[in-house]
Amino acid sequence: MSWAASPAAASGGAVRDDAGDSGRPGRPPAWRDGGRARSAVRTVQGIVSVGGAGIVWIALLGPVITLLVRMSPGDIWSALTGAGNLDPLLTSLESAGVTLLVLIVFCTPLSWMLARGKLPFTRVWEAGILCTLLLPPLVIGLLLVFMVGPYSWIGTVLSWMNQSATNTFLALVIAEVYESAPYYVLGAQSAFASVDTRLEEQAGLLGDRPFRVFRRVTLPLAAPGLAMSLAIAWARAIGAFGAVVIIAYHPYGIPMQIYVTLQETGLYTALPYALILLVIALPLPLAAYIWSARAGRRRRG
Repeated sequence: MSWAASPAAASGGAVRDDAGDSGRPGRPPAWRDGGRARSAVRTVQGIVSVGGAGIVWIALLGPVITLLVRMSPGDIWSALTGAGNLDPLLTSLESAGVTLLVLIVFCTPLSWMLARGKLPFTRVWEAGILCTLLLPPLVIGLLLVFMVGPYSWIGTVLSWMNQSATNTFLALVIAEVYESAPYYVLGAQSAFASVDTRLEEQAGLLGDRPFRVFRRVTLPLAAPGLAMSLAIAWARAIGAFGAVVIIAYHPYGIPMQIYVTLQETGLYTALPYALILLVIALPLPLAAYIWSARAGRRRRG
């Protein structure tokens, strides 16, 4: 008599067929059924997620799609070839260009100092910028009239210089600066804050002066974020309307031309100018976004 027992006999259980839970051959194990069910659920969830995201995406692009559908090449050509019809476009391009120059020269140092904590009571400075950001554009225009208008001390100084900050190109630039500056300052601050300060310290230890460190280390690393912030400021400046309609009704930029055309000849005739505004405002943010995304991927390796 053999004292060796089979594994099944030692466990006191019946022999189990690996082909199935109940011992019947040909039936897949229960874990395979569960895995297929979970895979099917994940597939359904993925389809629902993509479908929901697609609906939201199309809804957000609805105004742009409507604009493209409602326009015809003839409408665009007639809007561009009329006498003086390109003047608002040139005005918008010039004023937005000057606005970006002002932001780069005056707001970039402020953003860097905020990012590096070079200013006392940093939170107070940031709160002031946020207050400007949260002001409705119409309120900004109204307050600018009292701040730089002809009856203010700034307006008096400007009048001595044969200048005016109402209904002039200067007024248009001022309105665009106030509508776009907070977006640029906060975005540029974030871009500078993303730069590793250890790299700046190492460059300083190698003998580089602060300005050389800023030019050769800080600025290149922060450039994609700065470009994105500048592109957003460009879009805000070239599309500025709330403050512009109060303090700089003349000369007409593209937004004012849309408003005037809407009042004079109706909705449909204003659409070509809306398309022109989209065409000149969109390329720079898209290019900056692509550059920033590629730079981020390179940093992550």
